[in-house]
Amino acid sequence: MKTEEGWIEGGVVVAESALLKVERGTGYGSVPGLEDEELADPDELERQVMIAEWGPILAIPITWKRPLIRPQLDGNNKLDWGAFGTVDFDRLRPTFNPGLRLAQELEEDLRNAVIMLGVVSQRLANEARGEALRMIHMFNVEADYFDDWSQWAFARWYLRARTLRRRIRGLRRAAWEARRAAAEQDD
Repeated sequence: MKTEEGWIEGGVVVAESALLKVERGTGYGSVPGLEDEELADPDELERQVMIAEWGPILAIPITWKRPLIRPQLDGNNKLDWGAFGTVDFDRLRPTFNPGLRLAQELEEDLRNAVIMLGVVSQRLANEARGEALRMIHMFNVEADYFDDWSQWAFARWYLRARTLRRRIRGLRRAAWEARRAAAEQDD
């Protein structure tokens, strides 16, 4: 127990040593062997925590879409909002085509289906994969034909990817025909 004169141990007051000094921390903690100036500042520590927490989310790849209208830039790479830097929005913005929009959404589904097809195909040997493809192409069988679950999953994702590819091709062809018909009508 501590008193004003020193410590009490076994009923005897023991004086504090003159060599004993009180150390006060900086509030940030310390690392043995490092000076306080060498430690990371709180902003750096906060950045490291944020990277550790949000790193997996920030590592997810995203698809960048090109903007339809690009503004003019002046010599200093700043936006030029002067009279010669304006754009005619209606002239540059293409008309909304629901078929092309659906094709873009289906392309995302196709990418996911191809990824799943790659994952599932790794579970199959080359012979089993070739047999499944032969059955699909030669005899036009559905995925439910296969008894092996790995072949069934492979056939399911292969047929899904093939169907999506055909739908996207048809939607793009229809949009192209409509655009060509509209251009011929304008002439």
